Amino acid sequence: MEKFHSKIASGVLILAISLVGCTNILEETDRQGYTPEYFKTKAGVESGITSLYANLRYYWGNGYWLIANETGTDEYTYGHGGNNNDLPIDMSGQGELNATNCRADVLWNTAFSDINTACGVLENGEQAGIAESLLSEARFFRAYDYFQLVQTFGGVPLDLGSGELKFNTKPSRIAVRNTVPEVYTKAVFPDLLKAIESLPEVGRVTGGVTKTAARLILAKAYLTYGWWLENPNNIPTYPKADRTDPDGHNAQWYFQQAYDVAMTAIKNPGAFGLQKTFYLVNLGSNDRNNEIVLYADHNENNNYYDGGTNFDWANGNAPGNFARWMCRWDYTFLESSTSPTSWTSARTVQREAVQGKDRPWKQMATPIEVSTKTFADKTHDSRYDGTFAYQFRGNWNRTSLASTTTMYNANFLPIQAGDSVLTFLDEDDPNVIYPKAGEVNVAGTGKTAAGYSNVGAGVLPGRADYVINPSGISRYAYLNNWKNGIYRTDNGATLGRPNGDSPRPYPILKFSELYLIAAEAAVKGATPQGGYSARDLVNVLRARAGVWTYDNNRQRTKIADHSAEMMAKTPSTITVDYILDERSREFFGEGYRWLDLVRTQMWAAKAGTYSICGTQAGDHTPQIVTRTITPEKYLRPIPQGQIDALQMTPEEKSAFQNPSY
Repeated sequence: MEKFHSKIASGVLILAISLVGCTNILEETDRQGYTPEYFKTKAGVESGITSLYANLRYYWGNGYWLIANETGTDEYTYGHGGNNNDLPIDMSGQGELNATNCRADVLWNTAFSDINTACGVLENGEQAGIAESLLSEARFFRAYDYFQLVQTFGGVPLDLGSGELKFNTKPSRIAVRNTVPEVYTKAVFPDLLKAIESLPEVGRVTGGVTKTAARLILAKAYLTYGWWLENPNNIPTYPKADRTDPDGHNAQWYFQQAYDVAMTAIKNPGAFGLQKTFYLVNLGSNDRNNEIVLYADHNENNNYYDGGTNFDWANGNAPGNFARWMCRWDYTFLESSTSPTSWTSARTVQREAVQGKDRPWKQMATPIEVSTKTFADKTHDSRYDGTFAYQFRGNWNRTSLASTTTMYNANFLPIQAGDSVLTFLDEDDPNVIYPKAGEVNVAGTGKTAAGYSNVGAGVLPGRADYVINPSGISRYAYLNNWKNGIYRTDNGATLGRPNGDSPRPYPILKFSELYLIAAEAAVKGATPQGGYSARDLVNVLRARAGVWTYDNNRQRTKIADHSAEMMAKTPSTITVDYILDERSREFFGEGYRWLDLVRTQMWAAKAGTYSICGTQAGDHTPQIVTRTITPEKYLRPIPQGQIDALQMTPEEKSAFQNPSY
């Protein structure tokens, strides 16, 4: 399989890394000549281990990997800037998803080189004098990569050319896919169980993997495999395999294991725990907090060691962190007037290197139901405010217009820098007046005295900000994801550098997920511990969501505790459907959603229809869109480049590909 084997044979890694114990961080060193012989040394093995952390950047924080896991779900559809990366995967008749356009190739093209690196570490590590606690970091990453692959593609090869789970140094153009049970029981579970035994409670280095990280992935893998064995909706698998476990366990055994492992992690958190409020979890100035169990690291201080090009301008390439660009509408077209009597337009909201207000690529849009259903409670539940930028505030004071202290906006009312230029309303207001065709922003004509917005937003009497109802969310203008926005400390009095890769670490695993994994396992029949029923576990996060210390969009302190109301509203009987809703409220847009819907076999049920307005500014007429989600699409296609690289017969190549593609 030359797609990944040739990379391995030519040196395994593009970037090798050395361990620096005295500073307790991972320090990266350019080593283009990294060879299999170097892997046999202690320094080589240590470099291989640390490279696995760096390689997380090649898909976590990659905008195309975000598309692969979010577009086509109930969280995202394509925006008006959508292209062949976005349209087919929406499953809504905008092109056929196939092996050439599915951006799950981001995972495939990264994971196997990682796996082979981990195999090399484990094959050479003991002889090189490496402690098992350090080798178990490689076990964790090999298991994690295989878990990601098996969820996405079905069964995948365990033999990279030199035998199952063996280090490979020579190109191979043939391959055999193992079955789903083989991947779990030969690779994922054994590696994670061994890792849990040997990994530390507290990371060896900042951001290092721990027992908690391994327990989180093992619990989720047990949960996912239990669903696979049960297969309630008869979703096909590939390569074909009986829904029986080689170790003789049934689905209920795995659900119980998922619950037990997750509870062990919750009760033995090590250095991890929950932040006081949901807002704090994703606040840029609070990055690397104790709720983040694993992240793909980036930093602001050194362009090389960041692995990207965060300083000035980037074009959307791994390993840069550019995922946020995909889920931004082009709010930079927002205009106000410099004059109170005639419409003299000026761009009043510009790209800025702050969360929610950076570079827009307009590729991923939020359906209307995100506001009206998923985040319906915006009064008690802080997670809507802590997830989205829905107020767009003037920042012209950081541009050449700084000398203009007052602008005139909706209804020709004055606004100052920092005031809202446009707000997405919490709920529909029938009094909103939207622009009509042919009307322009010139005061005194009778038709346009309200000062209609050039981006098609509406007005309300007495309000200086333009407004859009939830039912007016469109592919043109929608909710920006605030959580994954850029954060820098060097903006000063300027707009900073919003066009480069983000120097923030990209969260991969969160401690909060353990509560929802255990809750889902309990719903699936695991016997819960006293005081830790599915409802109890869900309510831990819902109570936290009811605590406010800051109103993010209104940019003001807000001290409120609605935890009692939040817990009272939790259903007495928790269902999988409700767990999925809670997962969306906790982890919206973070790259989990498609896998969540596939695991629970509820992709079609949760995302089969959605509503949204059109691609043009001012289109506020909702359209109901139907997706065609068939059972065989629950697996992504093997990338065509991989298929083409195989030196096998056409029949063998066809058999290697997932049947729907």
